[in-house]
Amino acid sequence: MHFHQLIKTLKERREALQVTQYDLAELAGVGLRTLKQVESGKGNPTVITLQKIADVLGMELCLKVKATKSDI
Repeated sequence: MHFHQLIKTLKERREALQVTQYDLAELAGVGLRTLKQVESGKGNPTVITLQKIADVLGMELCLKVKATKSDI
């Protein structure tokens, strides 16, 4: 899943659960401004921030790291 799809999925899940941005930010322990930037696609969240948000939404965050030939 690409980053923008991940963000869209998190936002859709929040809305489906009828959780406000304010409440999600509080529950996840992230700033409201940070959450708004993430949902708008303008932020550059850390994996830890995304994990905190996903945890509150009852979602699992799985990351795939792909090495290229030049990395070996």
